[in-house]
Amino acid sequence: METSASAAVAGADLSRPLDALFINAPLRDYSLRPRVNDFTLPVLGMGYIATYAKHQGFNVGVIDAEALGLGIDQTAQLINELSPRWAGFNLLAPTYEISAWIAATLDSSIDLMVGGHQAKAMPSETLSDPRFARVEALVLGEGETRVAELLKDKCYRIELPGVMWLDPILKTPVTGGGMGAGHHLAPDIDSLPFVDRTFLAQDPYRAGDGRLEANMVGARGCPYDCSFCGAAVSANPDITIRTRTPANIIEEMRELEMRYSVTAFRFVDDLFLGYERFIRRCMSAFTEAGIGYHYVWDATGRINILHRMTDPMLELLKLNGCREIALGVESGSERLLKYMGKRITPEMTRSVVHRLTEHGISVKGYFILGFPTETRDELDATVRLVYDLWKIADGQPGRFRASVFEFRPYPGTPEWQRLIATGQYEPQQLLDYTAVDLTENGVDEAMRGRDEFNFSVNIQFGEATVDEVRARLVELSRAQYERSRGAAA
Repeated sequence: METSASAAVAGADLSRPLDALFINAPLRDYSLRPRVNDFTLPVLGMGYIATYAKHQGFNVGVIDAEALGLGIDQTAQLINELSPRWAGFNLLAPTYEISAWIAATLDSSIDLMVGGHQAKAMPSETLSDPRFARVEALVLGEGETRVAELLKDKCYRIELPGVMWLDPILKTPVTGGGMGAGHHLAPDIDSLPFVDRTFLAQDPYRAGDGRLEANMVGARGCPYDCSFCGAAVSANPDITIRTRTPANIIEEMRELEMRYSVTAFRFVDDLFLGYERFIRRCMSAFTEAGIGYHYVWDATGRINILHRMTDPMLELLKLNGCREIALGVESGSERLLKYMGKRITPEMTRSVVHRLTEHGISVKGYFILGFPTETRDELDATVRLVYDLWKIADGQPGRFRASVFEFRPYPGTPEWQRLIATGQYEPQQLLDYTAVDLTENGVDEAMRGRDEFNFSVNIQFGEATVDEVRARLVELSRAQYERSRGAAA
C-alpha cells in the first residue's frame, strides 16, 4: 500500500524546500510482510535533533519507517521524491543493512549524515562501506547542536568534535574538532527545547487504559557497565552523565498535558530510577507539585538501588504516581549476573519485586536467554525465576510481567569485545541479523507486538542450542500473554 509524503513525513513543512530528513529505517521490508506491531517506542533522540534544528530555523522532518511499517523501496522513493539537502540515518545493528541499502539508492544531490550506536561503535567500517560512500558527516554521540551546525554549512564539520568523514584523496577517516568546541559533545539538557511531538509518529498515544501517554527522558548517560548494553559506561567514555532538574521535567509534563491532554508518562532513560540522589530530589519536587494527584508514570529502574530503598521511600514513589518500573533482571544465575556486571543477585530481584508489588507498583522484568557461557542449568534457573516472580506478585496490588529476549551481540559493548577476543567470531558473523518467526505456522497473538525484538544472529553462544533457547522464549512469551489476557478479562 502506498503512503503519501504528507502521511510519512512528520514535522516538516512540505510546501517549502527541506533542509533535512531524518530516517529511522524499518527492521524488515514491510512490503513483503505487513507489520504486526501496534506500537513501537518513538525515536526520541531523533526527535530531539529535529526539534533543535527547527528552533534554529531549519525545515526538517522525520520518517519513522519502522513505526509506519514502510517497505524499503518505498522509504527510498519518498526521500528521493522530497529531495532534502541532507538525509540523516540512525544506525543500529539490526537496521544497519537496510539503512545502507536505502542510502545507496538516494540521489547524488542529497548529502548523507549518520549517527547512532552502530556508527559510534564502528565509525571507520561505516565510512569505508561503499554504500555510505557519500556520507559527509558521521556524528558520534549526542547530535543536537552539531547537526544544526552542519545544516548551516557542511564546511563547519572541520570545527566540530566527534564528527568524522572520509578524506576524499587518502580515503582514510578524518575527525573534526576546534578549540572551544567541546560543549557540543554534552549539551546542557535543561537548555534544550522540549521534544516537538509533531516529529514523532506515535507519541503521544492512546494507551490500553484510555489515557494519553507520552515518552520522556530524565537523564542522559549511564554509570553502569552491563556487558551486553550499548549504554555501558566503558563503551561511552565520551558521555557525561547528566540529569534534568526536576523543575524542567515537571514543566514538560505540564506542557504535554496542556497541549495534548497527556496524563501518563514513560521515562525511558537508564537513570530515572537508577540514581538515588536524583530519585530523592525528583520525588521531593513531585510531592511539592502534587504530581501524583494529576499523573501516573512508568520508569526504568535499577534493582540494586531499589533494594536499598526504605519502605517509606517506595510508598512515596507510589504516592507520586509511579505505576510500573521496568527492571533489567536478565538471568536467574548468580554467576551469570556477575559475568554480565549487573551488581545484583536473584534473591535481590525476588525481594524488590515483592516489595514493589506489595506497595502497588507493577514491575516489568527483562530477561536474556542464550547468553554467552550460559549453561542449560542456568537457562532453566532463569525460566524458574520468571515463574517465581509471577507467583510472588500474584495476589499483590501490583503485578509482574516478563519480557524475554534471545541474546544479541551489539558492536562496541563489553560483551562484543569479549566475543571477538575469543577468536571464534568475525565481526560480520555477529552482525548477521535476521528476523525470526517464533511460531511454526506464522504469527499468532502471543507473539504479536514482538516484531522489533525477534532478531537473531543464529549463533549458539551458550550450552543450549538456538532451538532450545527459542523454545523457552516462546514458552515464557505465551505464558505471559495468557496471564495478561486473563488479567484484562
